[in-house]
Order: sequence, then C-alpha cells, then structure tokens
Amino acid sequence: MRDDAFPSFLIGLREGLEAGLIVSILVATLVRADARSRLPQVWTGVLAAIALAMSFGSVLTFTAASLSATAQEAFGGTLSVIAVAFVTAMVFWMRRSAHSLSGEIKEKVAGALTTGAGVLIVTSFLAVGREGLETALFLWTTAQASGESAGPLTGAAIGLVLASALCWGLYRRVLKINLTRFFTATGAILIVIAAGVLGYGLRDLQEGGVLPGKSAYAVDLSGSVDAGSWYSTLVQGVFNLTPTMTWLQLVGYGGYLVMVMTLFVRGVRATAPGPPREKTAPAQDATPSARRRPAWVVPVAVVTVPAVIAGLAVALGRPKPTAAQTVAVSETDCGRGFSAPKPGRQTFQMHNTGDKTAEVYLVDPATNAVYGEIEGLAPGTTRALVATVAGGTYAWRCVPTGGGAVTSRAVRVTGSGTAKAVVPVSAQDLAGPLEQYKAYVNQGLGTLVAQTRTLAADIKGGHLGEARTDWLAAHRTYASLGAAYGTFEDFDQKINGRADGLPAGVHDKDFTGFHRIEYGLWHDESATSLTGPAQQLVTDAAGLQKAFPHQDFDPGDLPLRAHEILENTLQFELTGDTDEGSGTTLATADADLTGTRELLTVLKPLLTTRSRHLLPTVDADIARLQRLLDAAHHATAWTPVEQLDGTTRARLNGTTGQLLEDLAPVPDLLEIRKSA
Repeated sequence: MRDDAFPSFLIGLREGLEAGLIVSILVATLVRADARSRLPQVWTGVLAAIALAMSFGSVLTFTAASLSATAQEAFGGTLSVIAVAFVTAMVFWMRRSAHSLSGEIKEKVAGALTTGAGVLIVTSFLAVGREGLETALFLWTTAQASGESAGPLTGAAIGLVLASALCWGLYRRVLKINLTRFFTATGAILIVIAAGVLGYGLRDLQEGGVLPGKSAYAVDLSGSVDAGSWYSTLVQGVFNLTPTMTWLQLVGYGGYLVMVMTLFVRGVRATAPGPPREKTAPAQDATPSARRRPAWVVPVAVVTVPAVIAGLAVALGRPKPTAAQTVAVSETDCGRGFSAPKPGRQTFQMHNTGDKTAEVYLVDPATNAVYGEIEGLAPGTTRALVATVAGGTYAWRCVPTGGGAVTSRAVRVTGSGTAKAVVPVSAQDLAGPLEQYKAYVNQGLGTLVAQTRTLAADIKGGHLGEARTDWLAAHRTYASLGAAYGTFEDFDQKINGRADGLPAGVHDKDFTGFHRIEYGLWHDESATSLTGPAQQLVTDAAGLQKAFPHQDFDPGDLPLRAHEILENTLQFELTGDTDEGSGTTLATADADLTGTRELLTVLKPLLTTRSRHLLPTVDADIARLQRLLDAAHHATAWTPVEQLDGTTRARLNGTTGQLLEDLAPVPDLLEIRKSA
C-alpha cells in the first residue's frame, strides 16, 4: 500500500500546501488590516471549494460505475490524460509564481475589502477551488490505477495533514521554507509521476478501443520480472511502470518526460525573482451597514449547492431502469411476452410455465450465438437473466429436459454498439479435436509402456542409477497425457497415486506406481524390494494402453482439462507436495505444460473463431512459463522446487496463475450447449 500512497501523498502535500499558503496569506492580510470580521467570508469560500472538489470526485466515481467495462477504460484513460495536463500546468505555474504569490494575493484582498462580502468569498473560493479540483482529478486517476488499494486515499490524507501543519507553522512564523526551492523539487518529481499516469491513461484508452496498438508490446519483462515482488510493486505504484508496456505507452511516457522535464529545467534556470511589490496600506472594513443576513446562511448554501448539483448529475446521468420483461419458458410458450428491448444492459425474468425443467438461451437465430443463458430452470420458477443487448436480431430458445429445442419469434433491436456473444459448440464440433487428442494419447501410452519396461529391467538388473533416469523419462511421458486423466479411471490411482490418505503412508501395501518407485529409488531401497512395484507398473501401463481405446472420453472434458491440468500443477508440483525424494516436480510441471500445449493445439480452430485474442495471450503466457522452467533444468538435473529462492518461486507461481487466469474462459467458450 505504501508504494501506491507515495504519488498521492506528494500531490496531497503539494496541492494542500499551495491551497494552505493562499489561505494563510488571506487570513494574515485580514488580521493585519484589522478586518477579522471578514474571516468567516474566507472560510466560507474555502468550504465551498472543498465541497466542490468532493462533489466533483463523486460525479467521476458514479459516472464511471454506470459505464460498461470498455467505456470505463476509455473514460478513465481520458481523465488520466486530462489530469496530466492539469498537473503539468500547475507545476509550471507554481515554478513561475512561487516568489510573487504573497504580493498578488494581498493585492486581491485589499481590493476585496473595499467591496462587498461576495468578492472575498469568490477570491478564496477561486484560489482554493482550483487546487481542490486538480487534487480530486489526480487522486481519482491514481486510485483507478491502483485498483482496490487504499494507498492513494491514505497517502493523500497524510499529505494534506502534513501540508496543514506546515501552513500553520508558517502562519505562526515557526517555520521558514524556501518555497521556490520546494516547488521546484516537488515539480520535478511530479513530472516523473505524471509521465507514468499518462502511460497508464494511454493503456486504458487502448483497452477501451479508442487508441490502436493494444497488443503491440515494446517491453515484455513478465518472464524475468515478478510483478508481485516488492520492488516491482514499488516501481508500479510510484511511477506506473509495468513489466509489459505497449509501444504507445513507451513513446508517450518517454516523450512527455523528456519534453516537459527539459522545459521545466530550462525555466528554473531562466526564472529570477522580480522586484518586491510595494506594501499595500491597510484598508478599512467596508462591510455595508445595511441589514445583514444570518451568518450561517452563506456557508450552508455554498456547501449544499455543489453537493446537490453533484447528486442531480449522478441521478440524471444514470440510465433510467426499465421494467424487466417476464418471458415464458416451455415447449408451447417459449418466448411469450418478449418484445424488442432497448439497447444496453437488460434484465429478463424467465418464468417456466411448463412441467419440465428447461434450459433457455437468448440467441441470434441466424448464427445461434448465445447472449445469455439459464440452466436448470425448474417448472413454476422464475429466475433473472441479465444480458447486454445491441443492434441486431434476438430470439429465445427453450430446451426442456428430454425434449427438442423450441425457438421463439425473432425481434429486431435498432441501435449501435456491440453485444458480447458466445458461438455455441456442439458435441459434433468437438469430435474432430477429440479424435486428434485420443491419437496423441494412444501414441503416448505406447511410449509409456516401452519406458516402464526399460525401468523394470534396470531395477531387476540392479542398475539403480540408470533406473532413476528411466523413472523420470517415463513419469514425464505419463504427465504429458494430463487431459485424459478423467478417462483413465482406476488406472490413474494405480499408476500415479500418492500416499496421502493411506493408513501406512509410503509403507502402505496399496501405495503403488511411479511415486512408490520414486520413494524407493531415492531412499536407498534395494533393487529386490523395488522389482515387484516396477513390474506392477508395467502391467498397469499395458492394461491402460489396452483399455483406453474402449473407454468413454466425454468431448466436454477437453475444454475443462485445458484449465485443470495446470491447476493441479500449481497445487501439487509447484508446492512440492508430490515429491517423494527425486526433487523433479518442476520436470513434471514441464510435462504438464507440454500436455496443455498439445490440448490447445487441437482446440485452436474452435478457439480462434470465438476469441481471437485469447490464444496469442495464452501463447505468450506459456512462453514465459517455459522460460522459467527451462532455467531450472540443468542438463539431466532439475532444481528441486524447495531450493528455489523466494523471488524465483514467487515468479513461477505468479506466471502460472496468470496463465490459469487467461485459460479460464476456455471451458465457457467451448461448453456444449443445447442451443445449437
């Protein structure tokens, strides 16, 4: 949280000090002019400025919350660019004006004392309000960049408190600060931070589809830099530099930093303090003697009005909710009550009027693309289906249990925008990939049987050194067949079962297969004691090879396994839980990755037509993970996972987790739906 807090702390300190100095000068000038009765007008303007800044922040927050995910990216990116413009202008203004700020404000106060109360309120409001709006905008953009972290708000609060203390000290003449040097130093730091905010904003605009080059990476250090490490988090939080940056981000960051910093440094060298201004003679309090309104009216009004305006902006800016349509679901009434909805996010109340449990889909009848679905809608029940609707044709498809699909009449929705849809997959669509993968498994099982026979022969002959090499080769072959585990039935427990849960653990008679042999080979058991388990492994592998062609391989398992193989890797291999002494769990993880890659190869035609960006992203993740695993492979040896340093282990876990996150949509994209 501390790394996220620093930029906001600096902006809070600097903006707070600017506003505080202005208020201090206003108050000091009034006190010296013997016009203390006008102080409430200054505080009224200050309160109005604070209320305006908070209301502005609320409008930003609620406006973004009502947008779609893509629109939020574009909105946030636009505000980030605007925030950078404000901060840049503020930095140059303070560099230029710091030495003459006091004289300028005193002149304004002197003029205000000769007029009515409104002028002094406006003077303090404008002086503080600008700083407040800049602070609100910059804090909102930094908070967006940090996600759910409380760092930005915490840092800003600390900065504002410290600024208040410094201003009080200056007012009381306890402290003496060279303001020109202070604003010059903080200005240089803020330029660096603003460059990062600009890069972050450009990335948001790319994610929102406003700017091109979303996938054109200039820097990709994710394979060698752990994004979760303390140093990476610090750099990201303070400078908004990430391990992966697009060309647009890099050019925007570098170009802004070079150009603005050069102008700033040149300006610092060229700026010299001007001649001191003449002191302004104290003015008499010119408050009119006419009937005065109650003292509380103006402060309450200036605080309430911005809040009310902000509330109205949020309330009126939100899309008005439309009454949810109630749509019937049954073999005879499918889609009854459905009329053309307005574009946008819509909620439909799906009511099963039939006597069978049903599945229901909102589809494009021409392409069968699915925009929303409900599974297992029981008779007589009602459930909400939420879907985003854009211009196009829509219909309902009801599939009662044991019955055929029924499609409602289609309706046409007019409007712009796009709605995310999933092109349904049938069992027939997965038949080709399934046959390809089964051929891969059959070939792998043939290799496995041959390797286990070699292993058994070396153990029987007492060649335990060679047996260790044989064991690793055979075990890697088995691990690479991961997507077929669900069809191996009892053979998987016999061939690759673990000792967990067995009464006698590693010494239990039912502990068999690869891990039983691993324990013996790396715990100095004799060849005689391992001959039986090795021969049993050969028998079980040959039995699996014979049984596999006749086993039921559910086509729907293929998409699920694309995610589940590496889930097991993260849970067992990368924790070392399955290590029985060989220290080769990373070799097993490497084989798991091979199996995942093979599975994605057979699924590629289906995935490419449904999510063209998914496979390039996953391929990049796989390449990063492969590099990390290769770094742990030294000729015929592998680094045991427990011997990895903390940074490397965290990077390995983080890269695998990112790959799993990017693979997560695969099961949903390729789920077999009855809507087709």
